[in-house]
Amino acid sequence: MTDTTITFGHSPKPLMFKVKNILTRNGTLSAFFLLILVNLAITPNFLEIQTLYVNLTQMATIAIVAIGMTLVIGSGGIDLSVGALMALAGTVAPLIMLSDFGMSNPSIGLMVAIPVALLAASAGGLFNGVLVSRYNIQPIIATLVLFISGRGIAQVLTNGELQSFDIPAFEFLGTGRLLGIPFQAVITVVLALVCAWTLRRSIFGRYLLAVGGNEKAAQLAGVPVKKVKLVTYTVCGLLAGIAGLITTAINAASDANQTGQLMELDAIAAAVVGGALLTGGKAPVIGAVLGAAIIQLMGYTLLANGVHDAVAMVAKAFIIIVAVYLQQMRGGSK
Repeated sequence: MTDTTITFGHSPKPLMFKVKNILTRNGTLSAFFLLILVNLAITPNFLEIQTLYVNLTQMATIAIVAIGMTLVIGSGGIDLSVGALMALAGTVAPLIMLSDFGMSNPSIGLMVAIPVALLAASAGGLFNGVLVSRYNIQPIIATLVLFISGRGIAQVLTNGELQSFDIPAFEFLGTGRLLGIPFQAVITVVLALVCAWTLRRSIFGRYLLAVGGNEKAAQLAGVPVKKVKLVTYTVCGLLAGIAGLITTAINAASDANQTGQLMELDAIAAAVVGGALLTGGKAPVIGAVLGAAIIQLMGYTLLANGVHDAVAMVAKAFIIIVAVYLQQMRGGSK
């Protein structure tokens, strides 16, 4: 018999290294479950079904806008106008429904109002895309134009006044339930699945990530960079319009001054927390939805435990810092 020597090529990894590895690879999911555990420990009535409905309802609009923002960030851009486009869509629809034509023909008025409102928001996104792709204006500057003027247009259309209405068919968008699930949550899931599938399976998805990863290389490879950016910003505008309609339907009123306020910050935060790289080339749509859930849950946790609303803003900033730090750690580990 001969002696057999067993040689280990690598020493066991330290526990801290394993924890760091898990956090960097699953940071968003870990943060989400951590928040749930914290709420189970300190937030009264957290397990009640009404609490779930409240969070789903408030998270939906953030998630929808964050999906669009994730696509734009994945293409190497940014969109500051999403909040203003929400206000614009949320203003246009009630204007049509409350017009003489809309009041005389409620069903037709509703069928016209929703597409026209979405068309207006999409046109805003297309405008951003033209500035970015055709005129090579930096995205943050190009979208700043509608960030300022979009809400102004909505305020001019309504004279800055609140438009309240009582149209149950439209309000279903914000308050209805499908098989007991809030309808806006169903819309969010469908949009997330469609966009995630498009990114992973379609040629457009590959083009978008190629443009965000290395625009010059993508152009040399024959990718239609300008068309990709046009479509991406238009889709982002469309999604912002959907979120604007839902917000207006929830409130049964259109408020051009308040609808979509600071939504661009929440959307960027959700996208970054979800794993989107601000340098482009990566657009985790499902991660953005999870990021929106974390943003919403963090705000709910603070409010439900008596912390002032302003503190939630500080908490969001902290979340973004942690998310960016984890991204850098992940990048360094590659």
